[in-house]
Amino acid sequence: MKEIQVKVFDNDLEKAMRILKKKIQNDGLFKRLKLKKNYEKPSEHKRRKQREALRRQRITASKRFG
Repeated sequence: MKEIQVKVFDNDLEKAMRILKKKIQNDGLFKRLKLKKNYEKPSEHKRRKQREALRRQRITASKRFG
C-alpha cells in the first residue's frame, strides 16, 4: 500500500481535506473498503470483475479513437 501525503499551507485545513479525499478516491481505497465490508458471493465477484474489465476496455477504446 502506498503512502498518501497532503501538505497544509496557510492553515487551510478545508482545502487539504478536499485534496486528501480526492487522492484517496483516485487510489481506490474507498472502493476496496466498501468491498471488504460485506461478503461478496463468488458469482457476484466474477460478474463485478467482468463489468470492470469491460469498462476498462471501453475507456481505452474511446481514448484510442476519440
